[in-house]
Amino acid sequence: MKKLLLICSMVLLTHATSNAQFLKFGVKAGANFNSLEGDDISGLDTYTSFHFGATLEFKVLENLSIQPEVLYSSQGAKVNEENVRDINFNYITVPALAKIYLISDKLSLEAGPQFSFLVNESVPDQFESKSFDFAAVGGLGFQFTDNIFAQARYVLGLTDTSSDASIKNRVVQISLGYRF
Repeated sequence: MKKLLLICSMVLLTHATSNAQFLKFGVKAGANFNSLEGDDISGLDTYTSFHFGATLEFKVLENLSIQPEVLYSSQGAKVNEENVRDINFNYITVPALAKIYLISDKLSLEAGPQFSFLVNESVPDQFESKSFDFAAVGGLGFQFTDNIFAQARYVLGLTDTSSDASIKNRVVQISLGYRF
């Protein structure tokens, strides 16, 4: 009976240890450099803001992982007109990225879709915002240590942010993170 208990304990411990290598949880935060692109847009500059949230990485193959994230992300554009407030959208974003390691467990190429849900906004009165934004994401990640990583991404909005015009989000994200 003791041998059976010892064998079961060893199998469970080995299984738990091997699963820990295939599942990694992390947190990250960083800067957003935002703009809006589309028809009849003038007088807008890059709007600097932030993002933060959680990541989860599932290792599928030796150099391939799936990395879903949940982030709070502030996006928009700076307006160059007096008495007109900047355009600001605050989203809960959910990127679902494929992560291909170019250098094993160090340098990765990341790409996939992003689903964004509008939490609140600060926009000019004539601007009517949509509550959902769909985007394509591409970028690079670098793992400095087992725990500390950095990422640089480009987020290309594919749907209009406004019901009134063809205007799409464009975001460059720079992040630092910690994996547990």
